[in-house]
Amino acid sequence: MTHHHNHDHDIQSTLSFDEKMIKLIEHWIKHNDDHAETYRDWAKKAKEKDKDKAASLLEDAAEMTLMISKKFEEVAKLFRKA
Repeated sequence: MTHHHNHDHDIQSTLSFDEKMIKLIEHWIKHNDDHAETYRDWAKKAKEKDKDKAASLLEDAAEMTLMISKKFEEVAKLFRKA
């Protein structure tokens, strides 16, 4: 399985630093949430194949990924308040 996505994080230079950070963080949150969903899909498939330990680890990875998104949300709030 090949994973392709654009990592050009150079947002337009006409935006302020705070605006750039918010855009970047929003991108990271969406990216993480997409990955967490994929991990959960594969955890379900693993469980269906009686790979319970693998399923559990993938679920853990999904939760960790969502925890990272929560940290990014906190950062975005700081920049929105500025």
